[in-house]
Amino acid sequence: MRHQFLFCLLVSIISAVSLVQAQTSNSELVQISPPPMRRAEPPSALDTAEELEKRGDELRVEKDYLDALDYYRAALAKNRNNAKVYNKAGIAELLMQRFNEAGKDFERAIHCDHTFADAVNNLGVIDYEAKKYGKALKQYSKAIQLQPDSASFYSNQGAAYFGKKEFEKATEAYTKAMDLDPNILERTSHNGISAQLPSPEDRARYDYVIAKLWAKHGDRDRSLLYLRRAMEEGYKGINDVYKDPEFAGLRSDSRFTELMATRPPAIPE
Repeated sequence: MRHQFLFCLLVSIISAVSLVQAQTSNSELVQISPPPMRRAEPPSALDTAEELEKRGDELRVEKDYLDALDYYRAALAKNRNNAKVYNKAGIAELLMQRFNEAGKDFERAIHCDHTFADAVNNLGVIDYEAKKYGKALKQYSKAIQLQPDSASFYSNQGAAYFGKKEFEKATEAYTKAMDLDPNILERTSHNGISAQLPSPEDRARYDYVIAKLWAKHGDRDRSLLYLRRAMEEGYKGINDVYKDPEFAGLRSDSRFTELMATRPPAIPE
C-alpha cells in the first residue's frame, strides 16, 4: 500500500509540473543552458601529440568543445611549446565563454611564438567581448603589424571602432577588410557586433556603413538589404544615400527607387 501511495503521489507531482510548464510555455524567459558534457572517449596516452591535436580539431568542429579541450591539453602535455595548440585550446574556451582561461592560453601561445598574429588578435576578441574596445584595438593593431594582409583583423578592428563610436575609423577598417577579402562580411557573423552596439541609432549607422561598402563593391542585392535594415533601425542620415559616391551605381537601380519611395518604417525596440 505504501509503495502504491508513493507512486500515486509521484504521478501527481509530475502532472502538476507538466501543467505549470504548459501554462508558461508561451512566456518570455531565459533558459539557462546545461553545462557542457563530455561525449568522446578520453585521450589515449599512446597517441602522439599530432594525433591528439587532430582529434581535438575534429571535436571542435563538432562543437564538442570540452572534449576538444581535453585532447588539446593531452597534446600539450607531450609538447608544451606548441603555440598553435595553445591558441586552439583558447578558442575552445572562448567558445564556451571561459574568457579568463582563454586569455591565459592565448598569452601562452604568444609566449611560445611572439609573432603569432592569430593569438594576438584573439586576445583582442576577449577584450571586445568585455566591451574594452580601447584594449581590443591595441591588440588588433599589433596583429595587423604582424600580419597586415589579414581581412579578419581589419574587420575586428572595425567592430571595435564601432563600439567606441568612432564611425569614420570603423568605415576605414571595414573598407580595408573588404579590399583584402570582398566576402569577409559574409563569412563573419556580425550578429555579435550588433548586440554590442548600445542603441538602435548606432546599429542603424552600422547597417548604413555596411550598405555603403557593399555598394562600393558592386553588390547591389546586399547593399539594398542593409539599406532596408538601416531604415528599419531608424537611421536619421538615410538621405545621404543620394550624395554618397558609393551609392552612385545603386541609384540607377529601380529597386533602390522603390525602397526609397516606400520608406520602410522604423521598427520599435
